[in-house]
Amino acid sequence: MNKTNFVHPRDQIVDIMQRIYGYGMTTTSGGNLSILDSDGNMWISPASVDKGTLRREDIVCVKPDGTVEGRHKPSSEFPFHRAIYKMRPDIKGILHAHPPALVSFSVAGKIPDTSVHPAAKMICGTVGYAPYEVPGSEALGKNVAAAFSAGHSTILLENHGACTAGATLQEAFKRFETLDFCARLILRASQLGTPHYLSDTEIEFSQLDRNIDFRPFDPEVRSSDEMELRYQMALLIRRAYKQMLFTSTEGTFAVRVDKERILITPRNVDRGNIQPEDMVLVKGMRYESGRKLSRAAWLFRAIFDAQPEINSLIIANPPHLMGYTVAHEEFDPRVIPESYILLREMPAFPFGTQFRDLKKITDTISPRYPVIMLENDCMISSGRTLLEAFDRMEVAEYSAKATISARNLGGMNPINDEQIADLVKAFKLIP
Repeated sequence: MNKTNFVHPRDQIVDIMQRIYGYGMTTTSGGNLSILDSDGNMWISPASVDKGTLRREDIVCVKPDGTVEGRHKPSSEFPFHRAIYKMRPDIKGILHAHPPALVSFSVAGKIPDTSVHPAAKMICGTVGYAPYEVPGSEALGKNVAAAFSAGHSTILLENHGACTAGATLQEAFKRFETLDFCARLILRASQLGTPHYLSDTEIEFSQLDRNIDFRPFDPEVRSSDEMELRYQMALLIRRAYKQMLFTSTEGTFAVRVDKERILITPRNVDRGNIQPEDMVLVKGMRYESGRKLSRAAWLFRAIFDAQPEINSLIIANPPHLMGYTVAHEEFDPRVIPESYILLREMPAFPFGTQFRDLKKITDTISPRYPVIMLENDCMISSGRTLLEAFDRMEVAEYSAKATISARNLGGMNPINDEQIADLVKAFKLIP
């Protein structure tokens, strides 16, 4: 069931605006969102109202006859929202804002190539382009609508920002957030070297359903251990989302309940609002009926079966660390003692290794190599507990961010071999 079916357009707009403002994707005066409801009313964010304190009573309703209801004027970009809805009847939600990464591409006149990551290409498709016109003008509305009429759902506005659309505002936000993630990956990779992109064949191969051996079942009883793990998972997933280690659609946890059962993050459930009851219980090769099984369930099952000492796994795409995987540059975790103690050497594998040579992955990720990377795809963090796997993911991203910044100061001086040997001895690490 889509939870947003029961949320008023005013509240949907406020929720999404709080997210994009809170994540630095827009400013006090910038950005506008709208929803076209089933009666033909357009609900739109207001003009000249602080986006950081937007309330439901600030949202404006524009009736089909043009009558405006509300305490404020509609956004100055109302003309291009109206033009898009007229051009594309399938669109019911629109988002426009100015996140720095996408503005970088906008002012450089370059379109982010979403084939940098399989999820980005699948969610955003190819990105359209709208030539510059005066903000709020009918001319800009025509340019933006023309880009959407060509079939794009994500577009870049020349010297202006980006705009995305969808069958719902949530879908538009998912595309916007993913496009921004894509832009940040390319920018980080460009700081490290040359970004690498995936072919259509590689992307299509990565999207094949590998969960075909799983069958649904109805759990009879739920243990207290399972309920506690559901609670912990929901807390940490929302935390990962707030720290921009996850997006609303990307980032997956898995944890053992016992020798046979595991809990996994569901597919296509908003990571920012995920709840304990959303998690999917997997028992052997059976999964909880009525739930959306993660596309990575087969991989989690294989790792848990091969590595009995691992109790928790996280698949994530933290943007700075992913910059290394997109540039195909080696990430050196010998940054500070904490980095090496938690991460160790962090082996990296070519894109698609988990599909072509699963045993190589299941043999490598282990207490000795608790974190691995896959080019243009993800990191996989493991641990004895959920918190340990989360800590490793967090430390990996913070370390990657530090090493990229260190390049502006002449580069990193890693901890040397003698110092590493001292750490191994002092903290009783696996040699």
